[in-house]
Amino acid sequence: MSELILPGEQVPAQHVNLKLGPGLIQSSNVGREGFIISTKAGELKHSANNSRWWIESNARRYVPAPQESVVGVVLARSGENWRVDIGSAHSANLDGLAFEGASKRNRPNLKVGSVLYARVSLAHKDMEPELECFDAQTHKAEGFGELKGGFLVKCSLKMCRLLLDPHHFLLPLLGSRFPLEAATGLNGRVWISTKDVRHTIAISRCIEAVDPDGGGLDEPGVKKLLGTMDL
Repeated sequence: MSELILPGEQVPAQHVNLKLGPGLIQSSNVGREGFIISTKAGELKHSANNSRWWIESNARRYVPAPQESVVGVVLARSGENWRVDIGSAHSANLDGLAFEGASKRNRPNLKVGSVLYARVSLAHKDMEPELECFDAQTHKAEGFGELKGGFLVKCSLKMCRLLLDPHHFLLPLLGSRFPLEAATGLNGRVWISTKDVRHTIAISRCIEAVDPDGGGLDEPGVKKLLGTMDL
């Protein structure tokens, strides 16, 4: 069950590899150092193994948190780095070396408008967020990097977390109907790629229909919706 929590409340988050998401910080106050404190009101959530904790709220704007996956759009090049829009209050910085196998002589050739699947490597309220396009432990791409072609769908932050739940019905249901590729960021963006534009439109419409901030459609409702489409 979800637990409602208010700003300033202590959270019983404990794990060997604890990762804090939106709405949670580690307190540095004397006497409370080491405690996990909520910074906003909402529902306290955690992963199945208790390693990831966050506050689910009806926030409209994404607040970056370390180790979260995001879908971003390149805004401009800044020296050897790129400025990337991830839907937060400030654009993020992506180092030209933050890719698998990148070197000073071998860097990705990103253009303005390029879509990226990246991980937040640094997030602080007083600093611009930083991104990386590889797994921090293996330094392999692991699916991160430029997303070529495809279509970008925007949805609520809560919908993105639902899509990242392996037990959620939508993507497996759509994948059983036609081939598709998808990259879901926790910043309210989903990149989808199919071989048929009709399938792309169908996925987009289904995401909008299932989104809790939209129709909130369930699995039978989505199946009925798909039945009305020319697929």
